[in-house]
Amino acid sequence: MDFVDELLKAQRELKDGDIKTVVLRRHFDAEIKDVWDACTDAERLNRWFLPVTGDLRLGGTYQLQGNAGGEILRCEPPSLLKVSWLFGPNPGFSEVEVQLSAQDGGTLFELRHSAEMPPEMWDQYGPGATGVGWDLALLGLGLYLATGSKGGIDENTFHETSEGRRYITESSRAWGEAHKAAGGAPDQVAAAVAATTAFYAPE
Repeated sequence: MDFVDELLKAQRELKDGDIKTVVLRRHFDAEIKDVWDACTDAERLNRWFLPVTGDLRLGGTYQLQGNAGGEILRCEPPSLLKVSWLFGPNPGFSEVEVQLSAQDGGTLFELRHSAEMPPEMWDQYGPGATGVGWDLALLGLGLYLATGSKGGIDENTFHETSEGRRYITESSRAWGEAHKAAGGAPDQVAAAVAATTAFYAPE
């Protein structure tokens, strides 16, 4: 399988402002209930994303192993999930919203991650700082929905493989294009793409 083909199935958008919002849209050939369950059931989430613990209900809290945690702000099965997405000692405002809708015999998946980004981090990495991570997550979800597994991908070493490095490089470039479409200066975008690629796939 060419993982970059999976990458090309998604659309990316940046909404720039004081709050930065990265948007990913992708169609999955799976029923909406199946996609919802894969995104909200702790046991299934562990198969393609990360182990999660907590009180997984509206108003409850969650914690992804080694990653973000927060509160479950909205939960409207099988179409809307919104959570605060907090990572690090001073996370500021950060929320993730997933909307699902039945479309063309499958499911349209839309993810929005809105956050206050420190200016120095934004200037260095741009939208790829979070966008590449979400592209990697959607690769896992797509493979899981299609095959029941992550296709042998090891998230700890994927960036060291030739296909992993290519996927990350193309993802970073795609977010650079979204950045330019939102008004980013070409030289700033090019520097951010290079920095993001080096962060996710260091030499």
